[in-house]
Amino acid sequence: MTARSALLALERTPRSHLATTPTPLVHAVHLARALDRSPDAVWLKLDGHTGFALGGNKVRKLETELTPSRLDGVDTLISCGGPQSNHARVFAAAAAHLGRRCILVRNGESPDPPMGNARLQSLLTPHIVHVAERADRDPAMEEARRQVESEGGKALVVPIGASTPLGALGYARAMVELDAQLQGDVAWDPDATWIFVATSSAGTLAGMLLGASLLELEGLHLVGVSADDPADGIKARVVDLAGQAAELIGFRGELLVHRVSVTDEYVGDGYGVPTPEADAATLLLARSQGCSWIPPTPRKRRPAWWRRSAMVGYRRATGSSSGTPGARSPPPCPARCRPSGLPAPCDPGSPGARRSRSRGFARGSRGA
Repeated sequence: MTARSALLALERTPRSHLATTPTPLVHAVHLARALDRSPDAVWLKLDGHTGFALGGNKVRKLETELTPSRLDGVDTLISCGGPQSNHARVFAAAAAHLGRRCILVRNGESPDPPMGNARLQSLLTPHIVHVAERADRDPAMEEARRQVESEGGKALVVPIGASTPLGALGYARAMVELDAQLQGDVAWDPDATWIFVATSSAGTLAGMLLGASLLELEGLHLVGVSADDPADGIKARVVDLAGQAAELIGFRGELLVHRVSVTDEYVGDGYGVPTPEADAATLLLARSQGCSWIPPTPRKRRPAWWRRSAMVGYRRATGSSSGTPGARSPPPCPARCRPSGLPAPCDPGSPGARRSRSRGFARGSRGA
């Protein structure tokens, strides 16, 4: 099947309509100036504004994962995550919205009192199974499924992040949406554009790889910034998921695998654990551009593309995908915390004199 035919097949893919789309594409002129870039160098694709259940990238993936045909006869939906999991929050809300019971398997210590996503998860479903470690989640979900079916019900288990071939189709569609928005920008040049996305379970980046391949954006750079796992493992999952998603829509063409890179340089002490660089980047974004979302995973994406921007100078960086409940008290911002090459976060700085013609992007989330 040709890329054009596969795009039509993607458009016809069934989904449950949850997201408010298209999400905004914001010209981040003040952030660009704070980074000493030309005013048109940075853009933010705000997928935290997908709307449903406080938004985030999981909404798009659950639309194509929880299709009406897959839900036929299903009375219980089962998934997993940590206490501050955006996926678990959106998943529980989707189950309620679609009229199904939700069972969440949650690992890690819950905050006392519950706050953020932990509080929202408890509001959305009373059926939360607690396990100690991430490795315990899959066995616990399988046990929950067996229990439901032993009682005469039918359960559907959805992996963390909805990072499945079906879920990845949600971000293939998002890539088509972004391309359409950029067509209105006469300076849009895929060969000089870099898109940065936080990644862990690989579904978001896999979908974007498939979308870019269908659109034949052969010069585009896609960069995944790991929130936890080694880069090689994530890259392998991205390629595998993108290939399986391509098969679902009959695409047999070449995936632009060589245009995808993954870095694990910014993991720090682990998933959800902030780093000084991430705190500094978050403050700079808030104080220069008025973007105040502070979810744990995209925090680590920001110093990656800002450091790269300081070194080379791209055009675009497109923004948040995790929604809003992960916010916490703002960190201190001493100058020593700022990433190399970035202006101090307490002082966004004056407009830069350099005017680069090259371009770059950022997006991103756990279970991304």
